[in-house]
Formats: sequence, C-alpha cells, structure tokens
Amino acid sequence: MQSVSWWNKLLVEPARPAWVRKRPDAHWLAVYTVCIGAFMGQLDASIVTVAFPTLQHDFAAPIGEVEWVALSYLLVLVATVVGAGRFSDMVGRKLLYTYGFALFTVSSVACGLAPNLTTLIVFRAIQGIGAVMLQANSVALIATSIPPEHLGRGIGIQGAFQALGLALGPTVGGFLIALGGWRLIFFVNLPAGILGCVAGWYLLPRSRYLAKRTHFDWWGLVLFAPASVALFGALSKAREVGFESPVVLGMFVIAVLFLVLFLRRERRTDAPMVDLNLFRNPSFSAGISSGLLSYAVLFGILFVVPFLAERSFGLSTGIAGLTLTMLPATLGITAPYAGRMADRIGARPLTVAGMILTAAGLLIAALFHENAGVLAAELALMGVGLGLFTPPNNAAIMASAPHTQSGSAGGLLNMTRSIGTALGVALTALVFGFVSEADSSAGISVMTAHGFAATAVLLALMALLAAGFAAVRGGRVRA
Repeated sequence: MQSVSWWNKLLVEPARPAWVRKRPDAHWLAVYTVCIGAFMGQLDASIVTVAFPTLQHDFAAPIGEVEWVALSYLLVLVATVVGAGRFSDMVGRKLLYTYGFALFTVSSVACGLAPNLTTLIVFRAIQGIGAVMLQANSVALIATSIPPEHLGRGIGIQGAFQALGLALGPTVGGFLIALGGWRLIFFVNLPAGILGCVAGWYLLPRSRYLAKRTHFDWWGLVLFAPASVALFGALSKAREVGFESPVVLGMFVIAVLFLVLFLRRERRTDAPMVDLNLFRNPSFSAGISSGLLSYAVLFGILFVVPFLAERSFGLSTGIAGLTLTMLPATLGITAPYAGRMADRIGARPLTVAGMILTAAGLLIAALFHENAGVLAAELALMGVGLGLFTPPNNAAIMASAPHTQSGSAGGLLNMTRSIGTALGVALTALVFGFVSEADSSAGISVMTAHGFAATAVLLALMALLAAGFAAVRGGRVRA
C-alpha cells in the first residue's frame, strides 16, 4: 500500500510552500521558472546545428544521416505538441512541465553518452518528447499563473529569454565544441535541467481551470501526427529538391489527406484533441495566422543573411554570426517592453506596427546592403519590429482562449512556430537559389546580392500580410 501511495503522490501536483504562496511576487517566480525552459529550448534548438560537421567527422557518416540529429527532435515536436497541450489541460500543466524537464535533462545526458549516431538520433527523439512537454505548457503556465493585467509583460519576458537562447546557441555551441567536443553541447543541459525541475516543483502553482477529464483523443493524434510531419517534411525537403519534386508533392498530398481526416474526426467526436471552435474567435485565428508568418519571416532572415555576409562581404563565419546576432539581440531587448505596453494599449497597434517595421527593414535591406555595418543596422530594425510583434501576439492568442484550453492553445502556438520555421527556410532557399543562380555569368558576390534582395522583398511581403492579419484582431490583450 505504501508503494501505491508513493506512486499516487507523483501523479498529483504538489502545492507550493507557504513562503512562496504568500509572496506578492509569487506569479513572477512562476514566470521566471518557465523562462528557464524557454531559454534552454531555444538554445538547444540552435546549438546543435553547429555540431553537424563535427558529428559527420566523428561518426564518419554522410550529412544526410547527421541531419536526423536535428530532424528527429523537430519531427517529434511538430507531431505531438498539440496533443501534449490538450493532455496537460486535463491532467495538470505543472505536472507535465516538471516531468518534461526531467525527461529533457536525462535524455540530454544520454545524448552526450551516445556511442554511435543511431543511438544519438533515438535519444534526440526522446529529448524531443521532453521538449514537447515543456513547450506545450510554457505559455499556458504563464497565462494561468499571472494576473490578467500583467499577461503581456509576462509573455514578453519569456520572449526575451527565447530570443537570448536563440542568439547564444551558435556561439555557446562553437565554444563548447572547441573546448571539449560535441558531447558538451548536451551535457550543458544537466545543471539547467536540475534547476528547472526543482524550480518547477516548488515555484509553479498547481493547475487551475483544468478541462474535464475525458478519454484522450488518440485517433485525433494518430491522424494529426502524420499530417503535421508530412507538411513539415515537405517544407524541409523542398529546400533541397524544390517544390516540384515528386517526393515533396507526395508529402503535401499525404498532409492534406490526413488533415482532412483529422478535421472530420474533430468535428464528430465529443472530446476532440483540438477544439475547432477556437478558430471561430477572430483574435485567435488572426494571431495564429500572423504568428506563423512572423516565424517564417524570422527564420527566413536567419537563413539567408549568412550567405550575404560571407559570400558578398567576405566575412568569416564567426563575424557573420556576430552580425546576425543583432536581430535576436534587439528582439530580446524589445520584447519585455512590448509586452508591458500591450497590457496598457492592447495587442493590435503593437503587432501591426511591429510587422510594418519589420517589412520596412527588409525593403531597406533589399535596396541598400553595401557592407556589414549597414546590414547590422537593418537587422536591428527588423529585430525591434519582431520584438514589438511577438509578445503581444502570443499574449492575445492565449487571452482569446478559455483557461480550460490554455494548453491546447499553447500547443497550437508552438506548432505554428515549427511550421513557420520550415516554411520560411523552404521559401527563402527556393527564391534565393533561383535568383542567385539565374545569371551564372556574374560573380558569386553579385549573384548572392541579387538573391538576397529578391528574398528580402518576399519576406517583406509576408511581413505585410502578417500585419494585415494582425489588424483584424481585437484591440485588447485580454477581452
């Protein structure tokens, strides 16, 4: 009986200690606990990319196999993050977040100890499950822990930590690999993971406003997972072989087929994995649509700028990376202030202005990109624009969803980040490759500059479309 009692305790969210509950700033302790996971999630997503050449050398494997170190993580994330959000709405967000951090940490250590590439890929997929449990709950935990009047500020702080992790990933990764090899980029998660687990257990409040416990929609997950994976895979593969490839077209067909079956299932079941009524709210639909485009713009910029910096300006990889850091750095500086302003004036003016400012920075960059100094200033302008947009948009999405569906809304929000990332990189690679290679008689510097200009115009148009979606949302962060 004692073992059963012990096991049951692990499945029940513990109350915070009295000294935490009585603090007037207890909700900010919850926000900063979530920020540990937000920082580590983005750091881990960007840190592994710099290890590809080292992994290829150490395991004597082709780059196509090495890429699965990143793809296994991302595919698990895309396929299951929405389902994890729905599950957390029923069983408890604190529980899944804390155990997600534990799984993320243990699997990170296992990745660092992996004896071969296959084992590393398997443990990266398990690490992806831990990341899903973290990311599906991060924004939902803030939305249900913090007073409504501080929601924008809280999500703005989280956005700053995400931007900081994204910015530091390549730099920290390069340093750790130089210091002790690729295994260190996984071992670095151990101290942060222990801190995150302890902080989550003691500083996060027990879940409120949970959805009624019903049977989980496993059929919905079975249909949704291949739809999202096929779509993500098609967008990623299109970067290499083009959208006209039979493989890419086949993936798109599979994605559409399973998506139709999923929507049909969700309309007919009494306990859907995704409540489609969420999308009847204009603020939610506008936020999800504009958010997807904003992530496509962000990661499109991050993809194409290194080509211009290295091929046209002749910068080293390190200096090119430092120049690129201007965007996430200014995004991170702007985000907390944008969140605070959104609490006062609402999401619409900030999100519209942010994407217009981002589009302006891209159009200026398309016309004027003579040297690294000019490019750095333009990237800073884009970062400010994206910093103005992201926290108010995320806060408006969460505010428009019922508290009982915060996990589901957070899962959808995180899935759009992954799909937007793949879409931005795929479209950017397609346009950049087509334009830069159109005039083979020109030098590599000129070809790259032409490709960059065309890509910047495309991304500017996407930013303006995002501004249009943002303009139809409601005016306040919380209705």
